[in-house]
Amino acid sequence: MATPEFASIAALEPKTKLSGKILKTTLAGALVDVGQNIPGVIHISQLSKDAVNKVDDVVKEGQTVEVWVRRVKKDRIELTMIQPLMYDWKELEPEMVVKGKIVRLETYGAFVDIGAERPGMIHVSELTQGYVKSPNEVVKEGDEVEAKVLNVDRKKKQIKLSMKALQTEIEEFKPAREEKKGRRPRKEKVEVVEPEQPKEPELTAFQIAWQQAKEKSEEGKDIKFKRVKAGISREQTDLLNRTLEKRLPTGG
Repeated sequence: MATPEFASIAALEPKTKLSGKILKTTLAGALVDVGQNIPGVIHISQLSKDAVNKVDDVVKEGQTVEVWVRRVKKDRIELTMIQPLMYDWKELEPEMVVKGKIVRLETYGAFVDIGAERPGMIHVSELTQGYVKSPNEVVKEGDEVEAKVLNVDRKKKQIKLSMKALQTEIEEFKPAREEKKGRRPRKEKVEVVEPEQPKEPELTAFQIAWQQAKEKSEEGKDIKFKRVKAGISREQTDLLNRTLEKRLPTGG
């Protein structure tokens, strides 16, 4: 069962920065007092980024140094004097938001030190909204920027970033066209469609012949009636004349 003292030690997270005093140097490294009940240990390989032949060339007994926690064990705290990376490869994931400094500009984009093993790269098309011809139109070396992680390729050691992904997309606003003053609004032409007149049904050849025969028959009846009527009139006239002759006295 862990003691309360060890429990507080175990709460130390990797990469935690501490200040300590060198208690003793050895061929393999140095013992450091970091204010805990168990000693801190710095291996010779963790004294500097460069190769170290002798521990005493880097640290001396009684010297105050800044160290970072690597891992915590039951009998010791393993430390390093090499500032750890802000992000290990396993800690980098897409959609993460990171901060860093522009360290290099190229025609195709900008490189950002975000505290990882390799700088992240922002392609020129991911610097800002709209068209960008050259990265120096948006950023310059030394600028502190914030970006979103787009992709991490651990095999190729590549980190793709985007500043544009954190910017609000601006939609171009186009106001509606206003009518010129004093100009009447154009009236739309309304096409009036007149109803089609019903077409007379076309007659067949038989119907045409029958109609013509009927018309001739009617004409014949009319001529005959006129003739009969004329004949009756003449007979009535003759009868009237004979009657008058009988009634009128004759001179003698």
